[in-house]
Amino acid sequence: MRLAGEHLDPGAAALPWHLPLEQWPTEILVGLPRGISRHVVRFVEIDGDVVAIKETEDPIAVGEYETLSSLAALDVPAVQPLGHVTGRATEDGTPLPGALLTPHLRYSLPYRDLFSRELAADTALRLVDALAVLLVRLHLAGFFWGDVSLSNALFRRDADSFAAYLVDAETGELHYTLSDGQRDHDLQLARVNIAGDFLDLQAGGLVDPDVDPLAVSTRLLERYQALWGELTRTEEFSMDERWRIDDRIRRLNDLGFDLGEFTITTDLDGVTTRIEPKVVEPGHHRRRLLRLAGIRAEENQARRLLNDIDAYRMAFPELTEAEAAVAWFRTIYQPVLDAIPPDLHGRLEGPQLFHEFLDHRWFLSENAGRDVPFDDAVQSYLGTVLAHRRQESSFLAAPRPDDGRDR
Repeated sequence: MRLAGEHLDPGAAALPWHLPLEQWPTEILVGLPRGISRHVVRFVEIDGDVVAIKETEDPIAVGEYETLSSLAALDVPAVQPLGHVTGRATEDGTPLPGALLTPHLRYSLPYRDLFSRELAADTALRLVDALAVLLVRLHLAGFFWGDVSLSNALFRRDADSFAAYLVDAETGELHYTLSDGQRDHDLQLARVNIAGDFLDLQAGGLVDPDVDPLAVSTRLLERYQALWGELTRTEEFSMDERWRIDDRIRRLNDLGFDLGEFTITTDLDGVTTRIEPKVVEPGHHRRRLLRLAGIRAEENQARRLLNDIDAYRMAFPELTEAEAAVAWFRTIYQPVLDAIPPDLHGRLEGPQLFHEFLDHRWFLSENAGRDVPFDDAVQSYLGTVLAHRRQESSFLAAPRPDDGRDR
């Protein structure tokens, strides 16, 4: 028997691998809800951590481990691989299937358990919306799922929505990019499988009989197509329509995606810009902004300022990212702060003030249907917005007799 895995705890070797998973003693098992699976799945505790073990054939276990490792490197929502077991056999030498080990995704539930807890009536729609977002993110990473269904995902609560995670990559294939045919094949599988999932829920009395399973699965396709189009569509911008670039970035941010890469093609008719979204880890924006421009900001502030740096760079494609950030700081960011008259100092911190200025300039440009000149936008913001703000320190804390400085 061979037990392999970069992050596998040595305690895993002490498990009764000579027994089929169905025969493992109940005293070593952890009682967690399990989704529908064509494989035997058990949860055990190893050195304080709960681990999911899926019994499958040796080559499939190794292949899925490698696929999940690649997905982890791409930072897409999927369970993390811990290790795999091959060459298992009973004490009398009878071969046993291999196994894949993954950590239990905390606070996650299979879809059937969500319905059994009698959540809100729109649970079905929120689940398929989450699955659509997951499928888009997987396809952007070049992953062909091959078996899209609610059963092959786990769901975690995310405010009023759900976040979906890939839990079964057995049929998946990772490519540099996917063809339209591959994506469409996944979508058609999803439509059939999800309709079947909801028919099964209705048979179990977990979903109202009036719910149309086909309509629910069709919603996933519609949600996917709308999201995919927004994220991958190529738009043409002329040099005096920067506000349209800002508007596109806003829509991406509203969908939970961030500007990753863009290419610029200059021709006789103008500029063609391809914006490719990239999901980044928490704190990424603050670290990147500090590295590029030396500005300390909160995460959402940093994201907004970085978006403006990226939009600025589109007008100067000959500049590197670092050069563009320095030029943006010198010609855009600092002049806004320098324009603040003494009586308005301390109303807002720099990053928040600039964020509001961007909002104000975008609003002016949208109404005008063109880019409003920078200096005009600054003066308008100072006179109509900042002049009516109270000092930020007044919102944060009561005055202290020993320290009257702004914070």
